[in-house]
Amino acid sequence: MESLISLVNRLQRACTALGDHGEESALPTLWDSLPTIAVVGGQSSGKSSVLESIVGKDFLPRGSGIVTRRPLVLQLHKIDGEREYAEFMHLPRKRFTDFALVRKEIQDETDRETGRTKQISPVPIHLSIYSPNVVNLTLIDLPGLTKVAVEGQPDSVVAEIENMVRSYIEKPNCIILAISPANQDLATSDAIKMSREVDPKGERTFGVLTKIDLMDKGTDAVDILEGKSYRLQYPWIGIVNRSQADINKNVDMIAARRREREYFANTPEYKHLAHRMGSEHLGKILSKHLEQVIKSRIPGIQSLINKTIAELEGELNRLGKPIAADAGGKLYAIVEICRIFDQIYKEHLDGVRPGGEKVYNVFDAQLPAALKRLQFDKHLSMENVRKLITEADGYQPHLIAPEQGYRRLIESSLVSIRGPADASVDAVHAILKDLVHKAINETPELKQYPTLRVEVANAAFESLERMREESRKATLKLVDMECSYLTVDFFRKLPQDVEKGGNPAQSIFDRYNDSYLRRIGTTVLAYVNMVCASLRNSIPKSIVYCQVREAKRSLLDHFLTELGKKEAKQLGSMLDEDPAIMERRAALAKRLELYKSAQAEIDAVAWSK
Repeated sequence: MESLISLVNRLQRACTALGDHGEESALPTLWDSLPTIAVVGGQSSGKSSVLESIVGKDFLPRGSGIVTRRPLVLQLHKIDGEREYAEFMHLPRKRFTDFALVRKEIQDETDRETGRTKQISPVPIHLSIYSPNVVNLTLIDLPGLTKVAVEGQPDSVVAEIENMVRSYIEKPNCIILAISPANQDLATSDAIKMSREVDPKGERTFGVLTKIDLMDKGTDAVDILEGKSYRLQYPWIGIVNRSQADINKNVDMIAARRREREYFANTPEYKHLAHRMGSEHLGKILSKHLEQVIKSRIPGIQSLINKTIAELEGELNRLGKPIAADAGGKLYAIVEICRIFDQIYKEHLDGVRPGGEKVYNVFDAQLPAALKRLQFDKHLSMENVRKLITEADGYQPHLIAPEQGYRRLIESSLVSIRGPADASVDAVHAILKDLVHKAINETPELKQYPTLRVEVANAAFESLERMREESRKATLKLVDMECSYLTVDFFRKLPQDVEKGGNPAQSIFDRYNDSYLRRIGTTVLAYVNMVCASLRNSIPKSIVYCQVREAKRSLLDHFLTELGKKEAKQLGSMLDEDPAIMERRAALAKRLELYKSAQAEIDAVAWSK
């Protein structure tokens, strides 16, 4: 069982070393889940004397006013041999064998935290005492409750002490050691009053009655010690403190313990209670109870630790890795982030993530609808055909077939396809640009670095803009190529087709009649529709080749090339992480270290059992 108290001792030291001492924090706290014994009492209640009696040494600061201004985590370790010594966690390689120096170090360490003022601080001091005259036990000595601030302290210190004490004893894992002097009315005891508020059934409270030997003649504390005046779940324990004269004479603590035993054994009123009175009995009963509580709480602590480790690791993953210090590390980090972004972008285009299907929608719906809206049949109306054919003939009417007229009719119709082709280029560009926004928002690392996020977005947009212009040129060239060369085979079939409707070798003067012009319009419309169907297939190929394929292949190529030319300072400016995130990550990493250390400690004890 002793290893369980030692386990909690190690965990408490680790908590304090890593900044977890039960304070209000946005970080998970292991401290609050560890079973502790908090010593509570008003000023002049004999609290210091009780602790020194349990330890068997004079080591606590004494004086008037508020002496204890920081929590003191007192860890007692029973050892073999006669050598006694103390160690402070803030002085890990120094052993104190002179306990007067221990008292001075407590005062000095308090002043280091609070300054030479009389302020209080919630940051605990950790003191370990190794002795053959102690039991394995951990106690937390809290500042004494008071009703009046002393000179040099603000009036708020009274409430601050009360709030600090309450923050410890209100936790369900805290065992309360409530110390009250027997020579005062128990109803006025600050310790009992506060413990009753947080533990109304007395299930976590051990009552300690000090200064029994200083009670007025003719009075005794039997009713209290027997639990008749104020009942707790555990029996009250009486203590006989050393007198001030004994303290001044540095009377040996072991001798004081002997006198205490003799007092209870020889005083008629307390003789029947002597077996459970005194500081030695108090230390043993607290040690045994603490062991039992720790044993019962270990499974819950393990569960809490495992759950919290998972939560801390999850949040650290969301926050991302810390920034590298050297230029090579910064460059690698940026390139890796760009690679992750680029992969997410490709997944959108390839259908692994949503969004890429909108490109197909441009080709399957928007382009055909735009081509349909051109209404070539209206452009090739009788009036327009007559006008263009006549204008193309000039002063010399055509002899056999109006070739120039055909060309002008076809070119004027095909030129209008540039509009839908151009619109398709822009539509795909808008989709690709929108996918950049999506990919950036889905790249956690870019959320971490606002400047890099902007740089990557701008670089991607510039690349898409270059690709759009190349695509526009290539796509419009397809339309222009159709205008520049007419498919000969299509027109070679015309005489056969025309013969079905009449003789093409009719008189020149009859060639501008409605029937003739209607046949020309029908022929031109058939050719334009044929070309339009061809372009409906080739325009998407051009756009995909110049925009979509290039976006997948080289979206950030130019950016990465320029990145290699930048100096460490420029690279660092891109990785301008929010300081709050940096602080949060560091704090989480420290807290994760604490919990993993705790996990290893508990596992080691479990295996040893």
